Amino acid sequence: MLKKISAIVIPTLIAIGIIAFMLYRVWDDLLVALEHIVWLYLLFATVVCLGAWFLRGFRYQVILKGIGYQTGLWFSTACIFVSQTANLVIPARLGDLVRVFILKHEYGATISEGISSLVVERVFDIIMIAVLGALSLPFVLNVPGWFYTVIILPLVAGAVFFGMLLFIGRFSSQNKYIRIILTMCEQIRNASLTVRSLFVLSTTSLLIWIMDIVVCFFVVLMFQQSIPIAVIVLAIVIGNLVKAVPITPGGVGTYEIALALTFSLAGVSPAVATLIAVIDHLIKNLITLAGGIVSIYYFGGWVIEAMKSAFNRKMEGGNDPGA
Repeated sequence: MLKKISAIVIPTLIAIGIIAFMLYRVWDDLLVALEHIVWLYLLFATVVCLGAWFLRGFRYQVILKGIGYQTGLWFSTACIFVSQTANLVIPARLGDLVRVFILKHEYGATISEGISSLVVERVFDIIMIAVLGALSLPFVLNVPGWFYTVIILPLVAGAVFFGMLLFIGRFSSQNKYIRIILTMCEQIRNASLTVRSLFVLSTTSLLIWIMDIVVCFFVVLMFQQSIPIAVIVLAIVIGNLVKAVPITPGGVGTYEIALALTFSLAGVSPAVATLIAVIDHLIKNLITLAGGIVSIYYFGGWVIEAMKSAFNRKMEGGNDPGA
């Protein structure tokens, strides 16, 4: 029990500590900045953020179709809402496992099929946001060297991953666990390497991240700031790539630091940079939470048990992915 509690409490305390420290350093300036908010842009940011969720649902619907499951847009969007809501609480992005349980419960999908669908989504997310980052780099001055590493590594890893998928069909094995891996790779290839799926998944992934950037752009306008769009793009890219490392639940704290640091490259004051970063992430997380609550009602109360199972699965070890 102590192990389970500490697995949630420690990452959460780290996240709270980071945010508290950032706000404490610039508290007086924050109060001044809050007096000049243009609230209309908050509405625009909220609408765009919500629209991006349904685009994510459409993309996941395409992925599931590639694996062999026809689902509705509401179902696929609700799946993502629930799993991302779980990620706000469950450490190490284990909330994603909730989606695997939902697919198994509603469609009888195997665990390997559920995991394969998650891998496809994550791979396209990481590669496409890294592409946007690479495109923004030439337009931003004084970029730290580690920014290049953070952006280039996903692009190289993505190229290696898709290259591996092209040749994986030539291999076979009698080993149970290697067969499971080969099966998952085949499922991932079917869902992502046709001409249509490559085009649709790449295009929708780019649009999703552009909408994410637009949300931040509206937050910038909320505080009547003028930040070059390339800097906003780079901030969102670095923030999400850093957040992909599951140090805190939902990347809270690490995301804000990355955004504030990037905004400082454009000469934005620490107080305003911090405020933009915190409000941007707060909007996105609150919409995630609201959508997750609605989605839990959509699926039924059993989803709460699935969330508990996702956490217990990590603490007690996994089951056979091929089940």
